[in-house]
Amino acid sequence: MGVMTTQGTTTGSAGETNVDTVRRVLGEVFLAGDVGALVPVLDESFVHHRPDGTSRGRQEWVAAVRETVAEARGVQVDVQHLLADGDHVVMHSVRRLPGGPAVTGVDIWRFDGGRVVEAWEVLEPAAEAAGHLRWWESNA
Repeated sequence: MGVMTTQGTTTGSAGETNVDTVRRVLGEVFLAGDVGALVPVLDESFVHHRPDGTSRGRQEWVAAVRETVAEARGVQVDVQHLLADGDHVVMHSVRRLPGGPAVTGVDIWRFDGGRVVEAWEVLEPAAEAAGHLRWWESNA
């Protein structure tokens, strides 16, 4: 499957269980390829936000993750930071396929009653980062 490493973890007592949940589930998904591990952690009303759109519902998002994991075999996920603040867990990671380009990601998960009810994800190809520093200027 893939590889996952974790470098910096910061938690507060309220978020420690949520951080442990994120770490465990990410390991099951990326190391063992067990996308089904997401199902008991996500609320049925789960909403996933990305800059290009929003998916609603646990089933829709699990299906999208299943497709991504199948297409990205061997992905390496290097977790740079895993932080908790109250009911939110934030992960900063670098993801890459063997021999492929690096993608930097920031994921934010909001928990309610031990389940993820909402998530935000922003991905940026590392090779394009410099071009995004002056995002307000036209590329034309």
